[in-house]
Amino acid sequence: MALAAALPSDVVLYLLLPMYGEAFGISLAEAGILLAANRLVRIAGYGWVARFYARHGDRLTCTLAVSAAAVCALGCATLTGFWALLPLRLLWGLSFAALNLSTQVLATSLPAGAAARSGRAQAFIALGPMLALPAAAVLSEAAGPRWIFVVLALVALCGLLAARRLPCKPHLGISTQRRGPRLPNALDTWSFLEGFALDGLFIIGLSVLGKDVWPGGAVVMAGVLMALRYGAEITLSPLGGRMADRWGAEQLLVVLSLLTALALIGFGLGWLWTCAAAIVVLRALQLPLLPPIVAHRHPGPDRVRALAARSVWRDIGAGLGPLTAGVLLPVLPASWLYGLPAVMLAAAALACGKTAQGRR
Repeated sequence: MALAAALPSDVVLYLLLPMYGEAFGISLAEAGILLAANRLVRIAGYGWVARFYARHGDRLTCTLAVSAAAVCALGCATLTGFWALLPLRLLWGLSFAALNLSTQVLATSLPAGAAARSGRAQAFIALGPMLALPAAAVLSEAAGPRWIFVVLALVALCGLLAARRLPCKPHLGISTQRRGPRLPNALDTWSFLEGFALDGLFIIGLSVLGKDVWPGGAVVMAGVLMALRYGAEITLSPLGGRMADRWGAEQLLVVLSLLTALALIGFGLGWLWTCAAAIVVLRALQLPLLPPIVAHRHPGPDRVRALAARSVWRDIGAGLGPLTAGVLLPVLPASWLYGLPAVMLAAAALACGKTAQGRR
């Protein structure tokens, strides 16, 4: 619930920055960088966040993170220009890392039922963005995109009520030490490509391509569809968690990733809204799968470090996605821009399935 209150101040930017760049004093390319910055800072910062979390526990870590989210929202309402907004995006990146890590660690604290708990957690987290996105889309057309973030700052502060109820004990004994660089494995590659395609290219494509397909109401249509994405998480992520507990998270990941790849190809070929709806549904079912897979492969104290490492790979992909979309969407056919990552995502999923069979 703390993350549900803090998250709208971030997701609304994905809707408004590409369409209202002039109101924030930025170009489309700068919007892509800003939307990527919160992901990219986590590449370097996740290890520090994990160590702070291990020493100080959930309550203090999440209280600081929610407070920082409110500051970032207020800054988006009052500051203009790339260099003024960039520090806010970096601060939010570290705040989300803390809230996300706490959510995953608590959900996987016991192996039995971890996927189902992860699904329920995603459902609660999605409540805030689902309500905020359509409201922001409608109100931005009526009164402009800036003042909405004052309201979102107040909403973020409500997350303090939930953060103060979290356990305060530190996570002593968990492994958070730095490790040297290593080549990505199949699950790392899948995490990178899923972040790149679904959290990067797809979200920016909804705003930019939707504006071309439906110029008059693109912001409302994109806002509603992005809200449906979170609505799907509320209804389908718990279902995905139960399916994973029943049939196996790794097998389900392969099947859903292959279907997602087909939907991405169709999205790039021009079946915009139909394939976007399919991607929204498939993504919601996939969200609870990664934490239990990681917890199964890294039992015991190494779980926190492994969860943070997978989040880093996803953030690398999701950080590069908006940058790539901002630069290449104006010059490269959408069929290539979405088709190539779709094929690579399918290949990575098949490699994950092969690795799982080898472990058995």
